[in-house]
Amino acid sequence: MKLLKFFAPFILIVIIASCHSGTKSNVPVVGFVDAFEDASLAPARTGFVDALKKNGFSEDNKNIVIQYRNAQGSPLTLTQIVNYYISEKVDLIATCPTVSSIAAAQKTKTIPIFVTVSPTVKLMGLEDASGKGPANLFGTVEDLNYIDTSFSNIPKFLKPKAGKLIVGMIYNESEPQSILAKNRIDTLAAKLNITLIALPLNSSADAQLVTQSLLGKGIDAFFANPDNTVFTAFETILKNCDRKNVPIFTSEAGLVQRGAVAAFGADIYQWGYQSGEQAAQFLKTHSTAGLQPELVKVRKRVYNPAAAKKYNISVPSNFEAVK
Repeated sequence: MKLLKFFAPFILIVIIASCHSGTKSNVPVVGFVDAFEDASLAPARTGFVDALKKNGFSEDNKNIVIQYRNAQGSPLTLTQIVNYYISEKVDLIATCPTVSSIAAAQKTKTIPIFVTVSPTVKLMGLEDASGKGPANLFGTVEDLNYIDTSFSNIPKFLKPKAGKLIVGMIYNESEPQSILAKNRIDTLAAKLNITLIALPLNSSADAQLVTQSLLGKGIDAFFANPDNTVFTAFETILKNCDRKNVPIFTSEAGLVQRGAVAAFGADIYQWGYQSGEQAAQFLKTHSTAGLQPELVKVRKRVYNPAAAKKYNISVPSNFEAVK
């Protein structure tokens, strides 16, 4: 009788473990990691999940598990999240934005990574000496070419108050993508006869002081470049620019919804959706054959009606109002 009492709970544990193991092996698990909270980036995850659903993978149908974690801006937490997904042996990792993609690529060479809101593998500094990126990196990326169009739009909206148009920007010295964007804009500004004043910062905590310093230099407009620090501190930047009546232009469509005047850039929802379609293909075929990082397909010219009205700016007809 005592022996039966001993084995009963043991048998129950075995049954539960067996059921759990069966569920895990049959239902794919996706680990989605965001580096920080950001209203501009949130549609990427929505698009990613919608693409999976469109392709038949839905938590409502119980044929996929999507584990979501947000690092809340902490590099340590971001690393812990990626390590957790690796230890859980998720079927794939989805990343947003750049810092998440880099963190995942540095930690695993076997689990497929589907990036979104990230630059090219080269811009992320993930290419090896032969120019090849990680074999397990897929999803949707962006190069810096669209910045040319975005920055070139500024003279179409504004006329200089006196002499040359003066445009200010801030950039994060610790982000390679931000430095490359700044250098590209430097060259472009010279071609457009624009005076560019660019000030560096190291974190979003510096945004208030650096933006105020920039505004003290008499700029006509502020350009919000593709920089995670700019994303995080955008409300601080916007508040200070509004006080000095300085309009903001950007290459990021999501920032227009948050108060910038206009942008030419990727549709963040479609960016996530495009990566989600790749992930769905992998889940269907259990193979990454034919998959590779691909450039964003959907870009838009958008403007913020309220911001345009505030600064009495006439918007070209090929720009679409944000909702």
